[in-house]
Amino acid sequence: MAMNEGNNAWAKGMALGMEAGMVNIPYPLLAHYRKLRLSDTEAMLLIQLLAFQQIERNDFPSIEQLESRMDMAPGTLAPVIRGLLKEGWISIDETVDEATGIHSEHYNLHGMYKRLGEWLAAQPSAASGRKPVDSAPDVREEPERNLFVIFEKEFARPLSPMECETISSWVDQDRYPEELIRLALKEAVFAGKVHFRYIDRILLEWSRNRVRTAEDVKAYTQRFRSGMR
Repeated sequence: MAMNEGNNAWAKGMALGMEAGMVNIPYPLLAHYRKLRLSDTEAMLLIQLLAFQQIERNDFPSIEQLESRMDMAPGTLAPVIRGLLKEGWISIDETVDEATGIHSEHYNLHGMYKRLGEWLAAQPSAASGRKPVDSAPDVREEPERNLFVIFEKEFARPLSPMECETISSWVDQDRYPEELIRLALKEAVFAGKVHFRYIDRILLEWSRNRVRTAEDVKAYTQRFRSGMR
């Protein structure tokens, strides 16, 4: 189809714009993400994080921005981010501006490159006879997904990536039972202090006093409140 001079100039401009806006994506991520046990959603999330960093100079897009970009329903992306954090594909780093003292967070994708490099290095040669890693199903089980939903309901807003990581650390690192985390949230709501630092202090206090079950919480709370009278 013939193009007039104006359309030709516009087409050239668009082509240059697309060239200037290209995102560098590791080929192994595109070619082998299923063998790396990533779902379609997880792989696309990593690609979107690369795009935000490289094109928009945004190292810490909000969950709402990512959900909008990926056309996902509100609240559905937090468990995916949590899974990538737990698996070591991404991390969230915090920095402090020495001049202003302002704290800022950003996604660190070093884990992704590390995982890709390790996977490539581990691939067998044709003569080795070893089988490649089987592809994984699209849906990853998320044991703590209900916790995210409960917290978002009580907070009346989507959780931030750092808040998701906090919940994950309570479960995976501190080994707090999920029931105990829900009770700590309930206690914070009762006290009118619905924020993560207060909930974390409750969990720490309970841990120090060997409070591990709902019955322990009930007994400890009764003793604590009786002592305040």
